[in-house]
Amino acid sequence: MVAADADGKKASPLVALLAGGIAGGVESASTYPFEFAKTRVQLYGHEGPRRNPFAIVAQVARQEGLRAMYKGCSTMIVGSIGKDAVRFVMFDSIRSMFEDPVTHRLGTAQSIGCGMLAGVAASTLAVTPSERIKTALIDDARTTKRFRSPWHCITLLYREQGFRGALFSGYVATTLKQIGTTGFRLGTYSAIKDWERSKGVAVDGIVASFANGAIAGTITTFATQPFDTVKTKAQQAKKTGTMESVRAILAEDGVRGFWRGTVMRLGRTVVAGGILFTANEEATKMLKLLLGQ
Repeated sequence: MVAADADGKKASPLVALLAGGIAGGVESASTYPFEFAKTRVQLYGHEGPRRNPFAIVAQVARQEGLRAMYKGCSTMIVGSIGKDAVRFVMFDSIRSMFEDPVTHRLGTAQSIGCGMLAGVAASTLAVTPSERIKTALIDDARTTKRFRSPWHCITLLYREQGFRGALFSGYVATTLKQIGTTGFRLGTYSAIKDWERSKGVAVDGIVASFANGAIAGTITTFATQPFDTVKTKAQQAKKTGTMESVRAILAEDGVRGFWRGTVMRLGRTVVAGGILFTANEEATKMLKLLLGQ
């Protein structure tokens, strides 16, 4: 999110779009094993004792091979590029309508509200379809093993469940998660940077960007985990409704089941938050230099 640099100069929509896409791709590729482990636990954690992400990754590597840990990774990278490009551009566009024209700052509530609106757009245009296919691929790799590729997965699901079932299963839970995730993540990150600027703290270095992103990611994880767990359950390979997923989680693990996979997601989100915002800040600087802005 590059609403403004330390000197108040904004990035253009093109730079925001490209930088957001680059950041999303880098973050997804770097942290995918955590995402894989989290998804496996959310789908099947109630069947066994293994919930430690490192134990799950080691078990999958031993039994299914290293390639299995990246099942669905290409889909997530494509989706993340689109998701982060959309939400960074949308956030900056919405923010520009409400920020102070002199200081380029927003209040905390305004920052979170802008982030939530950006989250709805990201869920509709990129997140739900890519998460649906990623989750179906991970689920299928453990069960029927009938999907040969992401495109083959989409084709079969479309034939069996139609357009909505193939790409938009779990849309409500995904959108609620994105509203919360984007709102808390971008809003908290923006609020932290604005507070640091007001105190004269340098905010554009790699260390500051990573630390601020990690803090924002931690807050986000605990606040939105129930939505993520329901989303994953609703996006498994077989057709499953949102309310059916809620009932299944309650039956399997009770209320605590909604926080299934928190450790994995927290590990990924803290690292991903730092990588995402750092990559976005650095990509923006590079693109501004290359484009002469």
